[in-house]
Amino acid sequence: MPYRLGNEITFPHPSLADEDGLLAVGGDLSTDRLLLAYAHGIFPWYSDDTPILWYAPPERFVLHPKEIKISKSMRQFMRNSGLIVKHNSAFANVIAQCAATPRADQDGTWITNDMQQAYLKLHELGYAHSMEVYNRESTLVGGLYGIQIGRVFCGESMFSHVSNASKMALIYLCTHFDFELIDCQVYSEHLSSLGASFMSSDSYYNLLQQQHFAAHAL
Repeated sequence: MPYRLGNEITFPHPSLADEDGLLAVGGDLSTDRLLLAYAHGIFPWYSDDTPILWYAPPERFVLHPKEIKISKSMRQFMRNSGLIVKHNSAFANVIAQCAATPRADQDGTWITNDMQQAYLKLHELGYAHSMEVYNRESTLVGGLYGIQIGRVFCGESMFSHVSNASKMALIYLCTHFDFELIDCQVYSEHLSSLGASFMSSDSYYNLLQQQHFAAHAL
């Protein structure tokens, strides 16, 4: 049974989550609540027709940046594609594109308007960051965004309008910044091919407790 949140900004311990990771229901998307959630391995995942649902999965799908697998064909693609990667140059556009991109395994988007506004606020305060991929015409064709907790980057979503664009954004994140871990949250074949693997929630939680959670300018 998930914990029902009230006005007080608090969460039950992540170990109390259901088998599917559902931990709590309700609350709000205030900056203080979101920061508390991420500092304890908890994230919101819901839709417009449900209350706010907070998850802490029993396993996390994570990527160690120094162990990322970049195939020979991908290296060649990055050299010859003409695509360039920037960071924090278009956060609002990235999150909007992530929300608008159809997903084969879901109906609609979990990145609601309220969610977008909450993460834009986190970005303005230096907690949320984005990677952007542009083509030769300076059109945004891919990217990702997430929350930084010390040397842990909690990836939220990514999109790609051309082949390999989101993969290129993730590779840039892994190779241009000093992160110890990228939290991908849940399994995907795409991320697995890059070297992502499962980590227990206990190990992930312990790692978070070692981080200095503060605003950063990437």
